[in-house]
Amino acid sequence: MQNSGVRIGTQVRNRDFRGPDFFAVLNVDGNNSRQGWVVWEENGRYPDVIVELMSPSTAAIDKGIKKNLYEQTFRTSDYFVYDPFDPNSLQGWHLDDNQQYQPLTPNDRGWLWSKRLGLWLGTIEGTIDRETAIWLRFYDVAGNLVLLPEEAAIAQAKAAVAQVEVVVAQTEAAVAQAEAAAAQAARLAARLRKLGENPDIL
Repeated sequence: MQNSGVRIGTQVRNRDFRGPDFFAVLNVDGNNSRQGWVVWEENGRYPDVIVELMSPSTAAIDKGIKKNLYEQTFRTSDYFVYDPFDPNSLQGWHLDDNQQYQPLTPNDRGWLWSKRLGLWLGTIEGTIDRETAIWLRFYDVAGNLVLLPEEAAIAQAKAAVAQVEVVVAQTEAAVAQAEAAAAQAARLAARLRKLGENPDIL
């Protein structure tokens, strides 16, 4: 494992190997400052999940050489490939007990389950950074979209605005109730005065 890590490191330095487009390494110290993920500086830890974005010119490498590398050297639990210009191109594999990749079967939406992350990986049409496209996104076990940080911030802001609107509506209702009660009291006082009673001393 150490030798293969050094070999990969040499390949990176020689630019013979390009790192994955997206990867996740679980259960690491997030407080360490990193410019990138360097296996030999991380006690030999390889990614737990990798996603490669394919193009017609890289598909054979992504599903061949890289898939073999991630299976046999990295031992990456879940590996996915996707061509952003072909919404039906999503494929994935999970490392079985024999340390061999087995193809993942999509659900009825075409999503693939990442056992390592406990999330679905699927596509959705939408706009991110002002670009409308069919994006590859994660979904939780119930099928809810896992929000990007910017989306989560917007959702929190909208929730805060909604809370303020509820408080404003409640305040307006309380004011309206108080005004109605004051108007009713004024009408009652006027009637009492017509009857010759002083409402202020009752």
